[in-house]
Amino acid sequence: MYHKVFLAGATGAIGKRLVPLLVDAGYEVFGTTRSKSKAAGIEAPGATPIVVDVFDIAALSRAMAVARPEVVIHQLTDLPAGLESSGMAEGIGRTTRIRKEGTQNLVRSGLDAGVGRFIAQSLACWVYADGSQPYSESDPLDLRSDGPYAIVVEGIVALERLTTTSPPLEGFVLRYGQVYGPGTGFDEANGWAPLHVDAAAYAALLAIEGAKPGIFNIAEDTGYVSIAKARRELGWDPGFRLRNREATGGLSGTTHR
Repeated sequence: MYHKVFLAGATGAIGKRLVPLLVDAGYEVFGTTRSKSKAAGIEAPGATPIVVDVFDIAALSRAMAVARPEVVIHQLTDLPAGLESSGMAEGIGRTTRIRKEGTQNLVRSGLDAGVGRFIAQSLACWVYADGSQPYSESDPLDLRSDGPYAIVVEGIVALERLTTTSPPLEGFVLRYGQVYGPGTGFDEANGWAPLHVDAAAYAALLAIEGAKPGIFNIAEDTGYVSIAKARRELGWDPGFRLRNREATGGLSGTTHR
């Protein structure tokens, strides 16, 4: 069983939901942020905040060496708050850099620190090439895109390659759908592969123990992608929701729609 988890992106929409899940599951959690002002939000549910920039490989390596985690969870993005449209182009560029250079730095630091398992957020649930639905994890991605969409695919492909081909790391790719819920800018399900932010966090928790490394579609069962593998191998449920921590004595749990 693993005991220590290094969560890169602990203050993002998914990271905020994942920290209490990890803590309540008994893991010692080290959560990263670039901003000292956000450190208290990581500490409040019981995690250890680490203020570090993923592009600073020296500082990242030092932080990883001190924490000595067994698992790294990569939930880093840099999109505008609420996915505000005027800032999306720049946000996509920043996030693509994270998926390429940032993932490389996390993998390198993790290998140096003796990390055993690496779990990364992908968005490939909605970049499959045209074909028969529902798409499975073995179906090809749309690599022929142009314009801004091509930049998104470029970053996703780099992230997935680094995650799955960096032995001896056991690499897990979570192909998230279109995320909605608290902190995402969307209150209701949207898109052709919707995913509640709590269910996204739950998939990352489940990937820590037991399952074989690989790629998993993580979205609601709308018929667009197949989630049979995630159900079968991770025991994942798209209906998972966090209960209110204060109302449950500090414990997180599940509710189902």
